[in-house]
Amino acid sequence: MKIDILTIFPEMFGGVINSSITKRAVEKGILEFNIHNIRDFSLNKHKNTDDYPFGGGPGMVMMAQPIMDAIESIEGYESARKIYLSPRGRVLSTEVAKELSKDEHLILLCGHYEGIDERVMTLIDEEISIGDYILTGGELPAMVLIDCVSRFIDGVLGCEESAQDESFGDGLLEYPQYTRPSEYRGMKVPEVLLNGNHALIAKWRREQSLLKTLEMRPELIDKCELTKSDKKFLDDISKSKEK
Repeated sequence: MKIDILTIFPEMFGGVINSSITKRAVEKGILEFNIHNIRDFSLNKHKNTDDYPFGGGPGMVMMAQPIMDAIESIEGYESARKIYLSPRGRVLSTEVAKELSKDEHLILLCGHYEGIDERVMTLIDEEISIGDYILTGGELPAMVLIDCVSRFIDGVLGCEESAQDESFGDGLLEYPQYTRPSEYRGMKVPEVLLNGNHALIAKWRREQSLLKTLEMRPELIDKCELTKSDKKFLDDISKSKEK
């Protein structure tokens, strides 16, 4: 996948692109990143990218000219999926990330100040938000999107099952995990994880995912596809609480 990032703070992306899983994916040729400084496309002699809003009001608005010229300078921009990171957009989720991972080329626009000139939206395919809160700019949301989406691209993770097993992979929160030693400060790893019975381990993990979700994010339960065993387990839990 090719990802082009448009920003006025290109230096912010070095740590994300040049570290950990993302770095290895770049080295393998699975991911390609190109960072474009929007200021480089400003026709203003001071390389300004913002101006006062028409109609008055607080703050500044990013101008259409530098942004639109920056987008149109990218090879293949017409067929790329062009995303503006915005609090008014569709909320990023596992399903959205899986959908985006199927694209070959993403262009991510990071806004700032009071937003961007609305005319830029004629070049944008969609807006995506990472939650119902306001940040200083679109750089952090772009980093979150990159990290989230890249995990669903074949070859990025060392273990392809990881992306499916983690929280929200099947709509539930992830089950508890343990590693060596089997006992630490008097706390023991559940015996079921030590006996090598994979069927029992799978059953335990599923039940623990259901318990964690019920405890911490109960609203997710109704959105999941539950098996008969899941429903019986939850029903038994409910009955035990009533006693």
